[in-house]
Amino acid sequence: MYHVLLGVALDDESRAIAQANAVADLPGDPSDVTAHLCHVFQDNPEGASVHQLGTVRRAREVLEAAGVTCAHYEASGDPGEELISAAEDVDADLICVSGRKRSPAGKAVFGSTTQTVVLNADRPVLAVPGPDEE
Repeated sequence: MYHVLLGVALDDESRAIAQANAVADLPGDPSDVTAHLCHVFQDNPEGASVHQLGTVRRAREVLEAAGVTCAHYEASGDPGEELISAAEDVDADLICVSGRKRSPAGKAVFGSTTQTVVLNADRPVLAVPGPDEE
């Protein structure tokens, strides 16, 4: 079994779909893959669950249609750090993220989850470009 942790953002369905398609297209049999759909909440006053997020549901639809088994994972805190921790928790073989286009100044001011994961993860990271970046 091959375990992939997908860091799914809250607000960009097209990136979630691109990530799901990338995981579904990994070499080998999709039925041998478990995708752990992870969202890291930073501000969640309504108490939402990862199961309720539209981006997560849409990614799951794409993955399950391809024959990939899905599981949910949620955390709270700094997204980059929590994705790395989640990958350790599920013993992921691969972390899949999709970054936004940002200027260098934007990354310095707002941070970059993808950059944090790529630079600090102790396992392979698949950085999937968003559809507008193809």
